[in-house]
This record gives sequence, structure tokens and C-alpha cells, in this order.
Amino acid sequence: MRRGLTVFLVAITVIVVVLLHSVSHLLALLIEDGSADAIHSAEIPAPNSPLIDNMAQYIPKIIHQTYINESVPEHWREAQRSCIDLHEDYEYKMWTDAKSREFIATEYPWFLNTFDNYTQPIQRADAIRYFVLAHFGGIYIDLDDGCNRRLDPLLSYSAWVRRTAPTGISNDAMGATPQHPFFLTVIESLRAYDRNWRLPYITVMYSTGPLFLSVIWKKYMSSGHNVGDGVGGGRVRILMMDEYNRFPWSFFSHHKGSSWHGKDARLIFWMGSHWIMLTVMGFMLAGVVGSGAWWIWNRVILLGQRRSRRREGGLWERAMTWSRRAGKGGYELVERHEV
Repeated sequence: MRRGLTVFLVAITVIVVVLLHSVSHLLALLIEDGSADAIHSAEIPAPNSPLIDNMAQYIPKIIHQTYINESVPEHWREAQRSCIDLHEDYEYKMWTDAKSREFIATEYPWFLNTFDNYTQPIQRADAIRYFVLAHFGGIYIDLDDGCNRRLDPLLSYSAWVRRTAPTGISNDAMGATPQHPFFLTVIESLRAYDRNWRLPYITVMYSTGPLFLSVIWKKYMSSGHNVGDGVGGGRVRILMMDEYNRFPWSFFSHHKGSSWHGKDARLIFWMGSHWIMLTVMGFMLAGVVGSGAWWIWNRVILLGQRRSRRREGGLWERAMTWSRRAGKGGYELVERHEV
């Protein structure tokens, strides 16, 4: 019994370690706040401050946005126009579905099959923003993000993304120099994360969306490449929530927009708001599963022991029978020899 218990505990431990290792970066995101690479308010000059002119510019003056076609819905036009009007000296690129596919087919043909086979249109919209930042550099902005002030101070970092709640980073506003190692890592990782998780929300989030980007960001930091500012630097700076859109001096303002989230997303959000209850239920379920596994293990061990004993008993009986027969035969042979 002790040996069986030891084997069982070792097997369970191995399974738990493998599972924890497979989600280690997801778990690490729970305690990662991005503060080590945060863009602090003290670094950012006030709007229209002459100090902005003295800041270095590494990111090119390009604004990227995506939509199905050139006809942007009315409820996003104000946000779109705010960014264009504040940045007349920036190049503006609208990546429609047709332009996005043509760009991938021309510049990154190795990714075209994956791009075409995405089941959700938002996955292609996610992917193209990573590719254009890696290729051209510049700043990507979602259509429901308006510009609250000029983005010039953000050009002085080799790459930046924004912090999101409750953890990780988002992909709705990002900036980078061309060929930045982080975004090269991102586009190289897309095919490996192209999996169908049955629920559309989770599939999108973990294949191309913010959760995917957050995991790659965490791995990137662990790899030791998140160092070096300026030209050729690999560091990714984090735009925190206050600097993002919470105040009049923040860079962006959020505008109402339609959502691609479905019923499964509402389920995920409900789970997020009831995580304590679900955690308790998870531990209870783990206890039930563990108890069941232990019961099954014991049944298998006991059954094996019974079969072993039966085989040993059968062998013993056959051995005794053979011994008796051999003894009798030997006796008879001796008796005949004497005669």
C-alpha cells in the first residue's frame, strides 16, 4: 500500500508540474504590472510644451488604422478625425481587408495561408497591425480610440504598448520602430498560437488578441531581450492607464464602438467577476477528482495484487502436483529396478 501511495503521489506531482509549466507565463501575468518599464508622467512634457521639440524621435511619424473598407462607420469618424487633424505632418495609412491581404501576400507570403484561414475577421485585423508595425514602424490606433493630444512624446521610445486591466497589455494602441525585435517576435509567434479553442472569444484572445500579445511580451521579457532604448534597442515601454486615457492630459480618449464579442465573451466576463467563487469550486472539484483518482488507483493495485496471488497459487499447486507425480514415478522406477 505504501508503495502504491508513493507511485500515485509521484504521478500526480508530475502531472501538476507539467500543467503549471504549460501555463507558467499566463500565471506570471497575474503578478506582472509592467512598472519596471512604465512611461511615467514625469517623463512626458505637457501638451504644446517646448520640451517636446528637444525629445529624440525614433518611431516614424506614421499612424496605422484598420477597417473592412474605406467607409468608416459614423460613430468612429470623430475619433478617426481627431487623430488625423492633430497630426497633419504624419503619414496616415488605412489598412482595409483588401490592402491587408495584398500586403501579406507581397511582403510575408509565408504567413498568407494562416492569414486566409483565420476563422474570425478580427484575427486578421489583429495580425495586420503587428505586421505593419514590424515592417514600417509607426503608431497603431484602434478606430474607437480618439487622440486627445499630439503623440510626439511617444515617438521617443523604440517601442511601447499600453497596460490593460486586470493584467497584461492591450493591442489597441502601440508604437514601434521598424524591425523592432519585439514585434518581429510577435509576428513569428502567430502561427504557433493559431489554435481553435472552441469558444470564439478565447480563440481570438489567445491566437492574435491581447492575451496572445501579453504572453509573448512576458516571454520576451524572460528571454533577456527587453533591454536597450533608442535606435536598435529592444526595450518595450509601457503606457500606463493614467497616461492612456483617464485625464484631459492623457494621450487618448475612448469612443463608443461596436463589439465583436459574442455570448462566450459574456460568459468569460461573468467568470471574471465571480472568480472567488469559481476558485473555491475549482479546489473542491480538484479534491473530488483527486479522491476519485486515488480510489481508482487503489482498485487497480488491489486487482493486480489479487491476480498476482492467484497466479502464484496456481503455480504452487501445479508445482506440488508435479512433485507428487515425479516422486511416485521415481518410486515405481526404483521398485522395477530391484525386481
